[in-house]
Amino acid sequence: MDKFIQMDTFGRFTQVSRETITSLKKYEYLLVKANKSLNLIGNSTINQIWIRHFLDSIQVIDFIDKNDKNLVDLGSGAGLPGLVLAIAAKDRKLTFKVKLIEKSPKKVKFLKDTVKALNLNVEVLQQNIFDEHIKFFEDVFVTRAFKPLKIILQLIHNKANNWKKIFIFLGKTGKNELLQASKSWDIEYKQRVSVTSNDSTVIEINRLIKKIN
Repeated sequence: MDKFIQMDTFGRFTQVSRETITSLKKYEYLLVKANKSLNLIGNSTINQIWIRHFLDSIQVIDFIDKNDKNLVDLGSGAGLPGLVLAIAAKDRKLTFKVKLIEKSPKKVKFLKDTVKALNLNVEVLQQNIFDEHIKFFEDVFVTRAFKPLKIILQLIHNKANNWKKIFIFLGKTGKNELLQASKSWDIEYKQRVSVTSNDSTVIEINRLIKKIN
């Protein structure tokens, strides 16, 4: 799909301001430039950034409550979806603080440089979230193309306290992952078909309890 058609589709779907489109264009430029050495996104998606990555990432902004104070992007990588949600929050005048967690020093530098260039209210932390001492106390968690569902659920169960919701992007295997996870977990969730692919879903988890076998 032609880039300008992608941008038009994105704009019509999201109804964001011209200033927000400008921020995303700057983010796109930095992402493509850094991708040559950092492998932030798949090369096959380079020409589809506005739909495959930006539109895909921004779709959860409508389900974040105005009273939510903070959001954590686990295994942020290229900043997707965390940076896009931070840009969208600015557009919607939402005040939640975004925190990006990434273990790769090179990717962390890219994220910090991008946050500075876009003047965003975002904290970037270089952490391996599987380290034993790491704990989370934020309201909202989001993860996209990070780890299998069963690992994410165990991670949240072990390390997060008093959270409100978790958004997890699932691909073609998502239905089976949910089925398998339900054998070990009592999960209260909403499931929405992704706006970018009928084969993908975004689940919003509101309650998670480990089953006793």
